[in-house]
Amino acid sequence: MGKLLHEHYAEARAVYAEAADALGWDVARVSFEGPEADLNRTAITQPALLTASVATLRVLARKPTTPSFVAGHSLGEYTALVCAGAVPFAQAVKLVHQRGRYMQEAVPEGEGAMAAVLGLEPAAVATACLEASELGVVEPANLNAPGQVVIAGARAAVERAGQLASAAGAKRIVPLPVSVPSHCSLMRNAAQQLEGDLRNATWSSPAVPVVTNVDAKPLTSTDAIVPALVRQLSSPLLWEASIRFMLAQGVTTFVEIGPGRVLSGLTKKIERSARTLQADAPESVEAVWAALEHLTTEVAP
Repeated sequence: MGKLLHEHYAEARAVYAEAADALGWDVARVSFEGPEADLNRTAITQPALLTASVATLRVLARKPTTPSFVAGHSLGEYTALVCAGAVPFAQAVKLVHQRGRYMQEAVPEGEGAMAAVLGLEPAAVATACLEASELGVVEPANLNAPGQVVIAGARAAVERAGQLASAAGAKRIVPLPVSVPSHCSLMRNAAQQLEGDLRNATWSSPAVPVVTNVDAKPLTSTDAIVPALVRQLSSPLLWEASIRFMLAQGVTTFVEIGPGRVLSGLTKKIERSARTLQADAPESVEAVWAALEHLTTEVAP
């Protein structure tokens, strides 16, 4: 969660200090020392992840490269907007803290669930959700990649939908270790609460096109940012379609910013020939610098 970058780069330390000033608590200490029970609370997890990702961006900016597009998976959409200059980081980190709080309040811990359905077409997953909905809300939440759809909703309904999906031919059902069921209709109240905070924030026209989760297309105006973020919270996340849109525009190299390698893996499932790079520690940041410098040299006139 950004500890090595914090130790090695002043730019990263400055981001953590900015987050602490904005939130009134030590994001670095909680991120690096825990306790884990605190980090697993979504109101803490979300600003911690955003801070780690923006810290990585600020370090990468030592050798600036302008991307053709930016996109983020769920919470990562806020990182993308910061990267594009659409919102100041200090505002974004407060917004995601509130986002996490509203989400946790919308569904008490233990009552909601999410699960990844592997090896089944989206239409069949949707049918399983519909059949299981007699037990409560359950809906496709993340259309991540071919053969990977995440479902979300009330715990009993998610479990039943997983059983039905298995019977329909799914290879595996993987419960996800999350405290709230994101991107389903159970988040509508949270989205309504968040909308007020979003409208009070200062937004600017993105300097780089931001491909949104809800439409898998770039934002066309500053006015479109808040509605997209509101809809995102209770609507399916169209990640595969977002990657395919960028591929269709000629994108061949994707840089994953912040903790983990999940998005790189999804991108490879969507398009095996895509080049994926990851930056989350000093060694990987230096590798990205070298790769992007070489890429710039290759495409230079």
